[in-house]
Amino acid sequence: MYHKRVYRLCRNDGQSLRLKTCHHNLSAANRDRHPAAVAANETWSMDSVSDALFDGRRLRALTVVDAFTREALTIDVDQCIKGEQVAEVMARISSIPGARRNPGGQGVGVRLEGARPLGFRERRHAGLQAARKADRQRLLESFNGRLRDECLNTHWFLSMEGARATIEPWRRDYNESRPHTSPG
Repeated sequence: MYHKRVYRLCRNDGQSLRLKTCHHNLSAANRDRHPAAVAANETWSMDSVSDALFDGRRLRALTVVDAFTREALTIDVDQCIKGEQVAEVMARISSIPGARRNPGGQGVGVRLEGARPLGFRERRHAGLQAARKADRQRLLESFNGRLRDECLNTHWFLSMEGARATIEPWRRDYNESRPHTSPG
């Protein structure tokens, strides 16, 4: 039934009808803006990209990109990505000279309780943007789109090792041979 007719009928019968306010049309000016990175290794963005091998097995790529230098720090390829693997990747990246460290002196700043994957608090603690909002992740979404268009969609992966052997040279080429422009 048409909502205006329902409203009119309810008003004629003396019933009060609560009008719902629309919350999805928030102004972009009122949204919280994530502060821009002002130095290398200050903010990293992390996300995953899915693809499949030739036999239908799932392939997942964990991508970590530096928000200031726009450099792909790593693309970790596996069949599934667990919290322990994310912690290992973050520890490996943090061991690079000049990489961000936790001010508490505990190294990476990534905490895991058991086998639980990283939640929002752990990502924020590690200096990672939450991969939930595309407006905060436009750099990472752009990178993932390039990875998919230029590498994943153009190659037919026969094995996980073959995928790793193809994706890593693409990452090096992306970092070393291309100018990285500002996303905004």
